[in-house]
This record gives sequence, C-alpha cells and structure tokens, in this order.
Amino acid sequence: MSRFTRELREVFHLISEDLDAAMANDPAARARLEVALLYSGVHAVWGYRIANHLWNYSLLTKPLGRALSQLVRALTQVEIHPGATIGRRFFIDHGSGVVIGETAIVGDDVLMYHQVTLGGRSLGREKRHPTIGNRVLLGAGAKIIGDITIGDDCKIGANALVVKDLEPGKVVVGVVGVEKDGPVVA
Repeated sequence: MSRFTRELREVFHLISEDLDAAMANDPAARARLEVALLYSGVHAVWGYRIANHLWNYSLLTKPLGRALSQLVRALTQVEIHPGATIGRRFFIDHGSGVVIGETAIVGDDVLMYHQVTLGGRSLGREKRHPTIGNRVLLGAGAKIIGDITIGDDCKIGANALVVKDLEPGKVVVGVVGVEKDGPVVA
C-alpha cells in the first residue's frame, strides 16, 4: 500500500470521527445520514481534511489543496486554510462565517459555532494564529487573534475577543475596548 493510500485511509477515519462528533454535540442531529448530507460545518471540516492531506503530501499537490479549500469555502462559507492543523472530532455547528488561518492549531474534541475567527495579528511568515487546546468551546462570533494559546477545557463566550493566552479551564466572555495611543496594529 502506498504512502498516499495509507494517509488517505487515515483521513477517512478522521472523517468518520467528525461525523460522530456532530452527532454527540448537536442535540438537533437525528441521524448520521442527515448530518453527512446536510451539515455545512461537517462538510467544511471534511473538505479541510482532504485539502490538508494534499497540502502536506508534496509541493506538487499543495496548489490542489489550496484550490480545494477555496471550493469548500465557496460552498460552505467556512474558510479553513489547508495549512492549519486540526485535531480529531472537530465540529463546527452552523458553520457559516468561520475563518481558520494557516498557522492555527486546533486540538481534539473542539466545538466551534458560527462566525468564529482564528485570526492572525502579523504579516510575517511565522506562527501568527492561535493554538486552541483540547475540549474547548468557541461561542458564536468569538474572535481569537494572534499567536496565543487557549488552554484545554476553556470556554469562550459568544462575541468574545481574546488576544492573550488563557490557562486551562478558564471562561471568557465579553468584548473590552481599550483606548490606545499610537498606531493601531491589526
């Protein structure tokens, strides 16, 4: 069996786990077939898994991975860069408007709602997106920005803005605006 085939089999195993995660995390999910056919967040994660495989396989398949990620974005309104690292049993509930940057790392058993951004704060070619621990809940509209770490078992409330590291088990809610002298760094 070739390396490509072995790795693709692992991708399909992860896809099956993603379906299980959707069933476990969405009380509205009634049947695996319904989730497999109709959940855009699940489709986006599946598209990412295949695009990520292509992105990491070789320099020749990188453009195919990027093209697939853009096709998935057009179909689901979820943009996950194929260079991002996403763990097992990842579920995006409602999907639309999610953005996950190239250097983002997402742990296992993460539940994310719509309009969440895992964004960057720099334009350099370095780690510029957040690292999300295991079993983290990211509420609708949450913005986690920059090369920060969100510890295991954290809960980020709807529309919260997080720009600093969080220790494991913390809960964050709200958006705090702070007056700043000098230039604004995006």
